[in-house]
Amino acid sequence: MLAAVAEGRHHDPHSVLGVHLHPDGAGVTYRALRPFARTVTAVRAADGSRVELEHEHDGVFVGAGPLTAAGPGAVGEYRLEVAYPGAEGEADAVEAWDDPYRHLPTLGDLDLYLIGEGRHERLWEVLGARVHRDAAGEAIGTAFAVWAPNARAVRVVGEHNGWQGRTHAMRSLGSSGVWELLVPGVGHGARYKFEILGPDGLWRQKADPMARWTEVPPATASRVLDSTYTFTDDAWMERRRATDPHEQPLSIYEVHLGSWRPGLDYRQLAEQLVEYVQWLGFTHVELMPVAEHPFGGSWGYQVTGYYAPTSRFGTPDEFKHLVNALHEAGIGVIVDWVPAHFPKDEWALARFDGTPLYEHPDPRRGEHPDWGTYVFDFGRTEVRNFLVANALYWLGEFHVDGLRVDAVASMLYLDYSREDGEWEPNIHGGNHNLEAIGFLQEANSAAYRLHPGVHMIAEESTAFSGVSAPVSAGGLGFGKKWNMGWMHDTLAYLSEDPVNRRWHHGQWTFSMVYAYSENYVLPLSHDEVVHGKGSLLQKIPGDRRQQLATLRAYFAYMWAHPGKQLVFMGAEFAQPSEWSEGNGLDWPVSWDEAHRGVQLTVRELNALYRVKPALWSADHSPEGFAWVDGGDADGNTLVFLRRPAGGGGQAEASPLLCITNLSGSARQGLRVGVPSAGEWTVVLDTDDADFHGDGWREQTGQVESPVAEPGEWQGQPAHLTVNVPALSTLWLQPHPGTGDEPMAHGTVTAGEADVAGTPVVDPQAQEPVTEPHPSDRPEAARRM
Repeated sequence: MLAAVAEGRHHDPHSVLGVHLHPDGAGVTYRALRPFARTVTAVRAADGSRVELEHEHDGVFVGAGPLTAAGPGAVGEYRLEVAYPGAEGEADAVEAWDDPYRHLPTLGDLDLYLIGEGRHERLWEVLGARVHRDAAGEAIGTAFAVWAPNARAVRVVGEHNGWQGRTHAMRSLGSSGVWELLVPGVGHGARYKFEILGPDGLWRQKADPMARWTEVPPATASRVLDSTYTFTDDAWMERRRATDPHEQPLSIYEVHLGSWRPGLDYRQLAEQLVEYVQWLGFTHVELMPVAEHPFGGSWGYQVTGYYAPTSRFGTPDEFKHLVNALHEAGIGVIVDWVPAHFPKDEWALARFDGTPLYEHPDPRRGEHPDWGTYVFDFGRTEVRNFLVANALYWLGEFHVDGLRVDAVASMLYLDYSREDGEWEPNIHGGNHNLEAIGFLQEANSAAYRLHPGVHMIAEESTAFSGVSAPVSAGGLGFGKKWNMGWMHDTLAYLSEDPVNRRWHHGQWTFSMVYAYSENYVLPLSHDEVVHGKGSLLQKIPGDRRQQLATLRAYFAYMWAHPGKQLVFMGAEFAQPSEWSEGNGLDWPVSWDEAHRGVQLTVRELNALYRVKPALWSADHSPEGFAWVDGGDADGNTLVFLRRPAGGGGQAEASPLLCITNLSGSARQGLRVGVPSAGEWTVVLDTDDADFHGDGWREQTGQVESPVAEPGEWQGQPAHLTVNVPALSTLWLQPHPGTGDEPMAHGTVTAGEADVAGTPVVDPQAQEPVTEPHPSDRPEAARRM
């Protein structure tokens, strides 16, 4: 037994080391493990009395002493005074230590029960490394705890013990599979790992699965975090709790932090990224995965530290500062989350305790053939708990406003990327991964229950039914799903020369066949501008003027289409080159007036979008959309109406007419059906000179407010005639008095939004409080 203790491989070192009452109650025995020590003395806090310990076996010191006058309980309060041999001719070096083995477990029975049941929703508060405090609030050390049920022994190694773990063996807390140890004197910033003896007799050093802070890659140690950050976004969080996220505007700017502007840390991003996104007017940013990952080329999608924001850009508290700054600027934060798979790095989750633990043990379910990664064992309660708690951790501890769940399709199907014979059917003989489906339902239910107002968004590219349907109705419980079909079809249509688009008209209109089968986000994500796919601009035929005009028109059509919208960074100024995570965006291009026109178009779209309920309040209901003319294939033109949900006021009742002409020719005198007679005002023209367009309508003398006359046309009770420039989109609304107050260009700035992302409104005038459109970009953009 002493040999196992001395070697740091005893499963319960506390049963041997520390202080133990004699069976007769007349005295106590102290045992301490101090390799290389000359002498060890226990100094009791109650009366200062000393008990000399004798060396018994390979660094184990033992000594007996009487009870103190204060009684049996007082003998547990002591320190170890340890003398180490000094150099030749020098005195011994004497150090005082608090003995790790005198402390009680830092996890309670309820914690262990909930872990065993897979229902500990604040798992990060009991596992991992947590600074431990006494009754007065003073830090006395760090409590380490890790789940490793198949381990024969576990030790904490780190800077505190010279990465030699024999003096800090952890105790097994029964059948829970949890190992625990309080190490006095270890505090904020300390580097550590767990050293695990597997069933095969091999020791492995592993990073903490629950680490909330890590070294900067490529270093792999975990770090102790004692967060001191205080959020100041109470107003934002209260509005989030009180707001239905599905009935609000949602316009998302997707960002890869490392290449948006290389070299910036979290604090610098809290200035420059916040200022830029606020100027553009997006309601939310979506950050590609910020959880720690060893390989930058994975873009964060191969995670090794699920509870740790990457240290590449600063500390976890500095990441909180970035989120807080975005909230104070009225911008929500969505983070990409990757519960589908994890990499095989030997120092991380893979074969964590020497056995398949986090990954499914059957390679037909536990390995991903495309990515060379492991797949989580979604049917194991502790693994599900690890992942569900992780989602709640980001939403709660970092005030993140939503999670975009990556690679959901790969989770749903047992035969995903597998040939016949490479997968095993479920218990019903089908190809659905029932355990993964149950996990997603649990994660979504917990997120909405504990953090109302957040967004749970699925990247799912198949025809799986009910991705955004409630769990109670048999759905997966997501709030929204990426519409990959819309993205593929419309980009394929754009890639055709205008003279050929008539033959591909169905690709442009097909999305409305299924638009209300799910709650959709329209994504133009990073996946569409990498690996030889080229930039959005490169997908469009024609010269540069035609490409930019097409992109402006496409964005305006996208903002008007049912569903929320997402664009990847750089698209807002029509970046010419394909994105690469190793390079920054082509910021100098944004100074070109023609490219700046696209940037200003996106800004105007966001400004109008926020104050036009027709564009978002009925996104997920057929009442919010009506075709006027969806069949003009020869003219490459689409005409449709967007209507707001319900009624209750002029501004809310006003429809919006969208006309998109993606032919190479202008449509002069186009007759269009509308729902009401009277003046209709052009509130957006992507060919406007303000956007570096040709200004063709002005050149032809087209009035800003064409008059609709009674008379049925295209299924509508009235009609108007309008000139539509080539490669352009027009938005029209009824003139004031018959509908929503039309907006001139730039009358709403992103800075005018309140913390919920809703424009500041004068209730008397029922129109936005405005300021002039600034002629140049924010300071952040000028620094690019």
